[in-house]
Amino acid sequence: MNEGADDGGGAGGAARSPGCGPEGDGFVPSALGTREHWDAVYKRELQTFQEYGDTGEIWFGEESMTRLIRWMQKHKIPLDASVLDIGTGNGVFLAKFGFSDVTGIDYSPSAIQLSQNIIEKEGLSNIKLKVEDFLNPSTKLSGFHICIDKGTFDAISLNPDNAIEKRKQYVESLSRVLKVKGFFLITSCNWTKEELLDEFSEGFELFEELPTPKFSFGGRSGNSVAALVFQKT
Repeated sequence: MNEGADDGGGAGGAARSPGCGPEGDGFVPSALGTREHWDAVYKRELQTFQEYGDTGEIWFGEESMTRLIRWMQKHKIPLDASVLDIGTGNGVFLAKFGFSDVTGIDYSPSAIQLSQNIIEKEGLSNIKLKVEDFLNPSTKLSGFHICIDKGTFDAISLNPDNAIEKRKQYVESLSRVLKVKGFFLITSCNWTKEELLDEFSEGFELFEELPTPKFSFGGRSGNSVAALVFQKT
């Protein structure tokens, strides 16, 4: 369930509900937040890859991958650091990542099968792929130095079935799988920096805000995407 920045392949096509009050949680429930939607998406993408070799969307674009890798290089993160990609989707990010101890998880079996096919095509053997629901992770999923999210938290926020509770489950799962002092890198098109700081205030502190594209409209400017690095306390 690695969600992207357009309505054809990810959560970015969903927008805030205009005029939604505090009790409304700020989001319109959407099929983009359901497992059924992503199972269908990745079944189609898997078939497309098998027929045409098309790997599908790169979530948030090439620059999003470069941004994360650049940050790790800047902070001299060891290449053997254990990395978890939460909602790996088609696995294209993992195939280009360059670290030696990488695990990609997704709750869609078709996504994991697609990732496996793409990674095998690239001739990579160091990447571990698992069907896992991050809201209910197995006990074997633990001890990571780095966790990465490129849209999965966005999609969870759109789930029609008690999204608030699912967001709390996400934070609890993140705390379980990430080592103390480990880093969590999140890219979001539905949440602002300030909102993410509030969502991850329990057990995490902001380490760094990463530069993202800006836009201007009506005399005001802002960021179309938020990219933050948290550290587990």
